[in-house]
Amino acid sequence: MHEPRYDWTIDEVLAVIERPFHDLLADAHGCHVERFRAHEIEAAKLLSIKTGGCPEDCAYCPQSAHHDNGLKAEPLMKTAEILEAAKEAKAEGATRFCMGAAWREPSDKQLDQVAESVSAVAELGMETCVTLGMLTDDQAGRLANAGLDFYNHNLDTAPDFYGEIITTRTYQERIDTLGACRDAGIALCTGGIVGMGETRRQRASLLTQLAQLDPHPESVPINLLIQVEGTPMNGLPEFPPLELVRTIAAARLVMPTSVVRLSAGRASMSEELHALCLHAGASSIFLGERLLTADNAGEDADQAILEQLDTALKV
Repeated sequence: MHEPRYDWTIDEVLAVIERPFHDLLADAHGCHVERFRAHEIEAAKLLSIKTGGCPEDCAYCPQSAHHDNGLKAEPLMKTAEILEAAKEAKAEGATRFCMGAAWREPSDKQLDQVAESVSAVAELGMETCVTLGMLTDDQAGRLANAGLDFYNHNLDTAPDFYGEIITTRTYQERIDTLGACRDAGIALCTGGIVGMGETRRQRASLLTQLAQLDPHPESVPINLLIQVEGTPMNGLPEFPPLELVRTIAAARLVMPTSVVRLSAGRASMSEELHALCLHAGASSIFLGERLLTADNAGEDADQAILEQLDTALKV
């Protein structure tokens, strides 16, 4: 049994990523089936409840007000609209409903509006998740009281590469928000993005940051960069597909109890790459045609992959 440890070093995690490919996959799959069902996938649905106009300058994000890509800013959705979308998601097989708002940090009034939606979705019997930017201790507590299950707040990348990606928020501020949520009793959904020009060692450094959290995050999303015209990340070289598989396998091994999520970028992935990522330890996907403002694989593509892999959605 692979037991959790919290003292991983970058060199150790890098050595995991660089293991011979077949050995790495075999060990990662073995680790996965110790705690998870190999033929079962957790399905979530993600909704942008407040789109665009974000003051942050994240180089990958089309919702940043710093980038001219034609995205129209939209106000915060009303609870009734959000609840209707959650009902549709549940009917499609999603067990978790994730709500994302393009803010640096919410005001108390905005947070109260989101908390109302969280409570309404929770009453449907779905797991709830939000991503709202930075939170204070008090705000995290209020979301917990509203029934929030998960808070998504990605570290994005390694500390030594972070300044190349964003300058309007520090790495420590991200860590502090995770701490506020943990202290409030909210489970963490935190991971990062690959394919932004980082080195393999920097990918190992990101996983090390996550694996040093005690306890490990309950959910670890691994996102493949979606290149969007008008953002600084557009035009980067294509990320090697097997490097994504290595990253997921390493995440599984260094955080054996976490749910590893195959998140953004799936619309560009082949069926074969999906299969390798799921074999390597990913066991959660987003359903639907959209991820916030970007394309997602879509229901038909997901169904075809799941059928070929003899895999079912978790209920």
